Amino acid sequence: MNIHEYQAKQVLSSFGVPVPRGHVAFTADEAVKAAEDLGGPVWVVKSQIHAGGRGKGGGVSVVKSIDEVRAEASRMLGMTLVTHQTGPEGKEVGRVYIEDGSDIARELYLSALVDRATSRVSFIASTEGGMDIEEVAEKTPEKIITVSVDPAGGISGHHARQIAFALGLEGDQIKQANALISNLYKAFVEKDMSLLEINPLVVTGAGDLICLDAKVNFDSNALYRQKDIVELRDLAEEDPAEIEASKYDLSYIKLDGKIGCMVNGAGLAMATMDIIKLYGSEPANFLDVGGGATKEKVTEAFKIILSDDSVEGILVNIFGGIMRCDIIAEGVVAAAKELSLEVPLVVRLEGTNVDEGKEIMANSGLPIIAADNLNDAAEKIVAAVKEAA
Repeated sequence: MNIHEYQAKQVLSSFGVPVPRGHVAFTADEAVKAAEDLGGPVWVVKSQIHAGGRGKGGGVSVVKSIDEVRAEASRMLGMTLVTHQTGPEGKEVGRVYIEDGSDIARELYLSALVDRATSRVSFIASTEGGMDIEEVAEKTPEKIITVSVDPAGGISGHHARQIAFALGLEGDQIKQANALISNLYKAFVEKDMSLLEINPLVVTGAGDLICLDAKVNFDSNALYRQKDIVELRDLAEEDPAEIEASKYDLSYIKLDGKIGCMVNGAGLAMATMDIIKLYGSEPANFLDVGGGATKEKVTEAFKIILSDDSVEGILVNIFGGIMRCDIIAEGVVAAAKELSLEVPLVVRLEGTNVDEGKEIMANSGLPIIAADNLNDAAEKIVAAVKEAA
């Protein structure tokens, strides 16, 4: 789950992390009021969307008068902001953040993430703040350092000092870095974050460290114990189909292809998408119904797949372990009848009660194309879509 920059700063501030003062605004009048409360004389007007690269897209402005605050807030609110992370369709700006201007002497990069390879939390730091870290990694990888923290021992002073020295900090800045990094780690662990990115982390003209921007992602599997974080969710930033899928505990991600996929298990779903590409087409989605799908859940999964107008065919690929193939078959048949399915449908079932499942589909009277294995299924759905076109 993602949140907006201003929300991320509120979370970090509650852990003692230094951030600039600021207020969110949903109208130009609210933006003016926020600027007046902050006092100026310099303000930053920031569009709030779940994507990076806002500055390059015209979504961040430094202004020096209340009239400019109003003008920039009016310009941004309601605009479709296109960045390298939004794709060409962009995202509509529904809120802006009015923030104190900062006296920037240096811009640094600092992030923390879950390193699955080491089962640790890794801090990534670079002197090249303000740039995309991918670009830094490609052009000057020697300017990136990684410091891993064993969760069994937690964060220690030597971790912070190693980062501080690599960033060229000195004197009191090292003490500040020690507190900053310790508090970031505490926030990361206690709030079940999967990514925490501060870009840039700045050194001010007075020599202080401050988090000028913040991006935070949370582990969706842990949201049941983060009620306050769930309240920060902005549904306007999410795909409506993905929101609907979450209501039924379905893992769904929309893609750009034309073959809808319904699979149980993330690994099998990835393999299914790969083999669709191997046979010359593109998957329209990732959809994992999980191991305990019911007839109703399968029906909802079909509805979500078909809500995408680009879907020209559906491939169901189920390996029944905990899940029973006859239950899947009942759901497939019920969904196809309820939705008056008009696109080709290929179903590959294997595992528990597979014979019963195949019999249910064969007796349904529906034009369901049965497949014997994954290769056969992918070949048949790609061919069926081409023929239907």
